[in-house]
Amino acid sequence: MKAIGVGLAEPASTGEELMPALTVREADRSFEWQRWPQAEAFVGRLIAGGVEGNRFATGLAARLPAETGTALPVWVDHLVITGGGSLERTLAGLGYEREAIRHPRGGTVHAHRGGLFPRIVVLPDAGAAGEEGVGEVAEVAIKVESVADFVRAHDLGLEVVGQPMGPYRTATVPGEATSFTALERRAYRGFEPFPGDLARDGRMRPQAARDALAALDLWRARRRRFDDDGEGIRATRATLERAIELAGDRDLACHLIFQAEREYWQSRNLAARVQKERQDRLGLGWANHDHHTFRCSRRSFPDIMAMFIRLGFSLRERFHAGRHAGWGAQVLEHETTGIVIFADLDLAPEEATQDFARHRLEDLPRPSTVGLWVALHGESILDAGMHHLEAQFEFDALKEGLEEEAGIKTMAPFSDFPFLRQAFTAGERWPVSRARADRALAMGYISDAEHAKFLRDGALGSHLENLQRREGYKGFNQQAVSAIIAATDPRLH
Repeated sequence: MKAIGVGLAEPASTGEELMPALTVREADRSFEWQRWPQAEAFVGRLIAGGVEGNRFATGLAARLPAETGTALPVWVDHLVITGGGSLERTLAGLGYEREAIRHPRGGTVHAHRGGLFPRIVVLPDAGAAGEEGVGEVAEVAIKVESVADFVRAHDLGLEVVGQPMGPYRTATVPGEATSFTALERRAYRGFEPFPGDLARDGRMRPQAARDALAALDLWRARRRRFDDDGEGIRATRATLERAIELAGDRDLACHLIFQAEREYWQSRNLAARVQKERQDRLGLGWANHDHHTFRCSRRSFPDIMAMFIRLGFSLRERFHAGRHAGWGAQVLEHETTGIVIFADLDLAPEEATQDFARHRLEDLPRPSTVGLWVALHGESILDAGMHHLEAQFEFDALKEGLEEEAGIKTMAPFSDFPFLRQAFTAGERWPVSRARADRALAMGYISDAEHAKFLRDGALGSHLENLQRREGYKGFNQQAVSAIIAATDPRLH
């Protein structure tokens, strides 16, 4: 197999020439995400070289765009390559940082904090340099939701390494020059199948899988519909504590809870079910998720953020899209699981600089788009479920595939840059309960005509979001998000 050459990176582009400046509060300047075109090109060469050395990987990469609307790079969890110290210096120049994580083969682990790129494991230099000097891919590892499902989907007949419901499970397809591994992670960033809470024989405790399944089922079966949302939030917090207790670890509880949240959202969105089936045909699941969007009331927002923080999330950037946008958002990220949340709420013009994630806001006299959605459907953490899941795709391939396979239309893109393309599928219309419609009417949120319309026709509920990222860009196009939020206001449909 051809060796992969390396070179020092040029400075990363900021994207200012193509994207309007984001309105991020002053304290969040560290989250003005850059673009990393040189890192993308370098990692792309590594992936291409690795795929070239494995016949199965070559075939899978060719099938993905047409059958799932995705490309192989979005599934790559990590690469294992040779190269030694010279390669480590190159990675540092591309924005990678060394992690304090042990790899079983003695390699060093490198992660890119500023961009969305797979981790790279550099094996000790064995003295074999390729024709361009450094770097040969030994393994390409992709992330899937279930390794067993992946093995079954491709009729590979491989034995899965790792305990059921364990933190790290793998199945490897040997290649001519490169190994190709499918792996599933549960709240674990390492590379060994039995870390953490072990029995004396070095394996997971027998009851660990049972307890994890109990935590998952607890969240799946929890009550979501309450007459009073405040009561619902309190009950949900109690269930969350019990889920953490059962899982034995808050990071694992986070992984399981968001698995259940995706299932609930999927049950209420046709585009989600169609796309999940397409990805499941190749045994992939939702391992390409980018972020989970929750719509929240102003009054409950700090309580909901507190639950996410309890699960181990950190607060990332906070948005307010201008005085007249009518909305704001808090982005949260979970380092261990990689889960990202985009939490929306209504905001008044004078609230742009307030820390709404921690300080409660009173209800507005008349809600904007997010507040009305919550009034009609409920809190996302309760009966409404997520507004949308955004996963990483090949933008045009997904759009064409959904329409061809199930007649699912895609709205006009609200970001259309070379490094960021975003669009919602046509909204799923949900029925509106009389109790919620009557309450919204009594509060003056809607007119008599809107009340009748929502009871008769329902209101827009959820979407699947088609996202294509390039150059490792982690951010969001805030002005465009404002436009699409306004376009999905229930009063307009």
